[in-house]
Amino acid sequence: MHRRTLLPGLFAPWAGLSLLPIAAHAQGWAPDRPVRMLVGFAAGGSTDTTARIVAQAITPALGQSVLVENRTGAGGNVASEVAARSAPDGYTLVMGSMGTHAVNQALFRTLPFHVAKDFAPVSLVALSHNLLVVHPALPAQSVTELVALAKARPGGLNAGTGGSGSSQHFAAALFEHQAGVRFTQVHYRGGAPAMADLVSGRVDLVFAPMVESIQQVRAGQVRALGISRAERSPYLPEVPTISEQVPGYVFRSWLGVFAPAGTPPAVVARLSQEIQAAMRVPAMRERMAELGYDAVGSTPEEFASFQQVEIARTAELVRISGATVE
Repeated sequence: MHRRTLLPGLFAPWAGLSLLPIAAHAQGWAPDRPVRMLVGFAAGGSTDTTARIVAQAITPALGQSVLVENRTGAGGNVASEVAARSAPDGYTLVMGSMGTHAVNQALFRTLPFHVAKDFAPVSLVALSHNLLVVHPALPAQSVTELVALAKARPGGLNAGTGGSGSSQHFAAALFEHQAGVRFTQVHYRGGAPAMADLVSGRVDLVFAPMVESIQQVRAGQVRALGISRAERSPYLPEVPTISEQVPGYVFRSWLGVFAPAGTPPAVVARLSQEIQAAMRVPAMRERMAELGYDAVGSTPEEFASFQQVEIARTAELVRISGATVE
């Protein structure tokens, strides 16, 4: 398999969702008690933070509190299983991610649920991208120089990741695949310790989610060589896209809201339209951008189609990266 012909189009940036304003809110379903939104990761993390922002944004429109509940464990699978087994009545949601609702279907040999069949997609919330950041002492001032250095020292550069199967791992593996280089992957239990070791010089580089690395870049603790977007970020316009020097390289991850399968369409539609409306408020888009996200908002049908593409895309990422459950 040639490096630059891997699944043509599958790694292209996704841009198929409608961005038109919502004309009117869905009618019919109105919750009469609080709604819970499950999160499979610890409080304070990026998924949790996004869930709380979304929950707060849609609470006034629904007329009921949306309460975030953290159920950690098994790469997010604990929360997903609780959601999948909950009553399909609109009162239980889960903030899913590329990991929980795409990657895990290929990464885990067995799951007590199916990431698509056992959920009703509500709305894609946000896309995120990764910054290729290096320790300031590394003698590479550009992606091109990093590729040359890596080719001269196969396996000699250490790439920190948030763990096997993490977005950092996949972004690095895809880069290796397309640039024809090989790093030594150093897996941590989360992105924070990987970034900490990059700052201290224990690893050479990290393909870090923008939300986890932008402050270190701005503080001069690490140097950003490129971003995995198809175009430059308006918040870091001086940082080139990786694809400017490794043609075709684009990597993204995402967050979105799911309900249990069987949730009535009218309920899903109401929830979806409130999330879409929230994602189009300028202050919300600005807040998400500050966290390193592109706010989206989508119909359930658009999100379902997007998820199917992501399941196939991430299964290939699992294959080329050799990711396993640790």
